[in-house]
Amino acid sequence: MRIDQKLVKHWIAPHSRVLDLGCGDGSLLAHMQHSLGVTGYGLELDGDKINQGIAKGLSIIEQDLNDGLARFDDDSFDTVVMARALQAVKSPDTLLLDMLRVGREAVITFPNFAHWQNRLHLGLKGLMPVSEALPYEWYDTPNIHLCTFKDFEKLCLDNDIRIMNRFAVSDSTRIRTPIMTSLIRQAPNLLADVAIYRVTKRGS
Repeated sequence: MRIDQKLVKHWIAPHSRVLDLGCGDGSLLAHMQHSLGVTGYGLELDGDKINQGIAKGLSIIEQDLNDGLARFDDDSFDTVVMARALQAVKSPDTLLLDMLRVGREAVITFPNFAHWQNRLHLGLKGLMPVSEALPYEWYDTPNIHLCTFKDFEKLCLDNDIRIMNRFAVSDSTRIRTPIMTSLIRQAPNLLADVAIYRVTKRGS
């Protein structure tokens, strides 16, 4: 699993109810079920990935995330997870609010477009960056709303969403020394290429 998927489980309570948006082949949901005993569903649009998830014994519903979460009642889940899919939906602000309607908390991960390698690539080459966190060319990318740590935190502030926890990590850093980890924490918008947030409604 990717590093962000491994870290997500730290914020998932054992035996809780989880909804995994854009769950792919269900690897993260299966991991949470086996290690934490969670119950819940995955939402996915790709038919092949849905079949792979069902083969793992998961409950996966075919749905386009752009259609929202109207099929679920308020507070249906303890946590709604969305790993590297927020930047690929048409209205990320609307979906984020819907996640916090159906779940008490939400855990979101996304690629940080302000990472220094992206800045350098754009500055020196004048081309859209391609990296481990952003592995697509500009013409075939599903990412339509790329953002940064600061962008996401402003979105939360503007929508009265409370940030409970944050991880700043790097897919591109092979050697994770204590010094490097400390530097990434101090300057996440520059040094981390993946953002991981745990949020809830203000007042919760």
